[in-house]
Amino acid sequence: MEYVDCQKAATFFRALSHPTRLLIVSELLNGRKCVNDMQGLLKVRQPNLSQHLSFLKLSGIVECRQEGKQRCYCLRDQKLIRQLLTGVNKT
Repeated sequence: MEYVDCQKAATFFRALSHPTRLLIVSELLNGRKCVNDMQGLLKVRQPNLSQHLSFLKLSGIVECRQEGKQRCYCLRDQKLIRQLLTGVNKT
């Protein structure tokens, strides 16, 4: 049996346990988005959005790239996230 880093796994799943973070991840399944784009789509205040994005980044779910003055985010492993969310929606 393969060793599982339980702390890392718990942090990963904790990051996906908040409805706003799930909305962010769902939007990122459609491709890279900048903070301004997500703020308009999700109707979330910028400071709150930034907190959630930071948590997702620290959890290893998203990565960030600076594009001019904007910070843009994408999923690190889109296939894994899609499989997890598909599995949840089937139950």
